[in-house]
Amino acid sequence: MTDDIEKRVIELEIKLTHQDRLLEELNEVVIEQRASIDKLEKRADALEKALFALQEDPANERPPHY
Repeated sequence: MTDDIEKRVIELEIKLTHQDRLLEELNEVVIEQRASIDKLEKRADALEKALFALQEDPANERPPHY
């Protein structure tokens, strides 16, 4: 291999290594975000159920004379 080709191959290997590392980091971020989204969806569902329960609770209704 000529020196020029060898240098280019080395540069490509370095770039590939950096891209692999970046891909792993981005994958971790996606995994963390998915976990956060799942947690927020569960909280939203619980709040929605609580809201519906409050709306259906007759103790919270005003008497007819209001």
